[in-house]
Amino acid sequence: MFNIEEELKKLPNEPGVYIMRDQRDTILYVGKAINLHNRVRSYFRENIGRGPAIDKMVSLIARFEYIVTDSELEALVLENNLIKEHSPKYNTLLKDDKTYPYIKVTVGEAFPRIMLSRTMKKDKSKYFGPYTSAGAVKDTIELLNKLYQLRTCNRVLPRDIGLDRPCLNYHIKQCLAPCAGNVGEEEYRARVEEALSFLNGNYSPILKSLEQQMKAAAEAMEFEEAARYRDLYNSVKAVSQKQKITDSVGEDKDVIALYQDEREAVVQVFFVRDGKLIGREHYYMTNVSQNNKPGILQDFVKQFYAGTPFIPKELMLQYEIEDAALIERWLSERKGNRVYLRVPKIGSKEKLVELAAGNAKLILSQDRERLKREEGRTIGAVKEIAAILGLSGIDRMEAFDISNTNGFENVGSMVVYEKGKPKRSDYRKFRIKSVSGPDDYACMKEVLTRRFVHGMEESRELQEKELEKEFGSFTKFPDLLLMDGGRGQVNIALEVLNELHIHIPVCGMVKDDNHRTRGLYFNNVELPIDTHSEGFKLITRIQDEAHRFAIEYHRSLRSKAQVKSVLDDIPGVGPARRKALMRHFKSLEEIGNATREELAEVPELNERTVEAILDFFAKRRESRSRETASFVDKGMPE
Repeated sequence: MFNIEEELKKLPNEPGVYIMRDQRDTILYVGKAINLHNRVRSYFRENIGRGPAIDKMVSLIARFEYIVTDSELEALVLENNLIKEHSPKYNTLLKDDKTYPYIKVTVGEAFPRIMLSRTMKKDKSKYFGPYTSAGAVKDTIELLNKLYQLRTCNRVLPRDIGLDRPCLNYHIKQCLAPCAGNVGEEEYRARVEEALSFLNGNYSPILKSLEQQMKAAAEAMEFEEAARYRDLYNSVKAVSQKQKITDSVGEDKDVIALYQDEREAVVQVFFVRDGKLIGREHYYMTNVSQNNKPGILQDFVKQFYAGTPFIPKELMLQYEIEDAALIERWLSERKGNRVYLRVPKIGSKEKLVELAAGNAKLILSQDRERLKREEGRTIGAVKEIAAILGLSGIDRMEAFDISNTNGFENVGSMVVYEKGKPKRSDYRKFRIKSVSGPDDYACMKEVLTRRFVHGMEESRELQEKELEKEFGSFTKFPDLLLMDGGRGQVNIALEVLNELHIHIPVCGMVKDDNHRTRGLYFNNVELPIDTHSEGFKLITRIQDEAHRFAIEYHRSLRSKAQVKSVLDDIPGVGPARRKALMRHFKSLEEIGNATREELAEVPELNERTVEAILDFFAKRRESRSRETASFVDKGMPE
């Protein structure tokens, strides 16, 4: 039994991280401390004005644990890692699943390429970014490849020079074809240097060059070429005009400000690179404390810059934060250069922070309206369906469908919707084992039986092991079962549930003669549904999704079954030897006509396999000769 009073006495006067847990051993909160003894004990003092959220959290604490670190900086890093891994309920959390694109130039290669990368590695390449728009990055890369005719292939050069013909890009004048030896390394490298200059914001030389080439082509009456240069000129000009100068110093910095309402906060970040505003992005913070904006800002900085590969030289913040000096040290170590945290008080920098704060407020108000509309499409639609069926408390819905081709490769699909949204991680596919013909009812019975028996077994195993978390998608049963069809499919589902002593409402999604949803079949009655309502639209989406998921699985199995080579019928020839034969001889005809000596040249074949191949094709030729002779003897049909 964990005795909180006794354990508090044992806390060391050292830096570290503390972890608060409830009776189920769920992590409630993760924090760091310069002095664990003082910090953790402070939670259990009364009347210190912590706020209702922290008071609630403290009332749930059943035990705590701690990890001692060598320094407060180590504690900061460990705290970030634990928060990211466990997402504790009472920590202020950054809601972010974005990975930002970079432009990568592989300058370490003999013939460099320009490509999009989602990570910045410590390799010989040069990286530009991060950018907030993957579309803009792709457009810029495409423009650079057109301008400088750089390669986009994955060939290893100069090793592979001359091994193959140039690709289509060479013929449409978008690549110099170094793979064919059409350009030397020095000339190609010069073009790459121009592209690097472009990426560094030096647009003037290329604009001037394109203008001259456009005029020269027009004077020579090469109007197609002149139009190509004109389009490139306009593209470069558009890219250059998108860059808005915000700072004459030309440094990298992020401008960070937030706006908070009673439920959550939005943090707005302006990304300034080389003195130019290249983009902006906003982030939601949940579990926020009221009247503690500096604390929210600090939590954002710690969590965001623990995950982003690029750290600018300066962070311009809206508020002073408590751990500013410590965070500066941490970010400087991560970057390898000094990083500054500053709070502008006057001038243009303060105006930029105010602009970020204004944008955060605007985003929060706009998203409120968007979320209200989204709620109508999802939760509101679920409530409509529940009202039609006379049910309450519907959260999770599961829908099933069967797909086959005249009984071939029977498969089933299970799709899951929670709060009106698809939960794709819980989707499941079933390959029918007990039914060989086109019997949809029997197939559905097998699918439902397997689904619920599996769920019951997993739940039993969890209880035996006294585990609280879910084993998988099968342990959580639906609040409503949706069947693709009417009375027949509903009765099959009810039969399975009755046999397993499970009580779940079952509803059929009835279609008309044109295969369009027309109503719901529930408790032996077909219930009409307004075809213009959000509930109807949700039912249609679920029905289409179950059908799509089943069809795709069936199609994939059918394709695999059809991919079969004649070589698979030869004893001793498996996938590896089949590939080796096709790689060596290029065609099935060549393999059939190969001599013993030619087959022996394939390293993967032994003597027995060579004999088997020769024997197989000899019998094949003999069989075809007999068929031909028989046809000639019988003569042409009259």
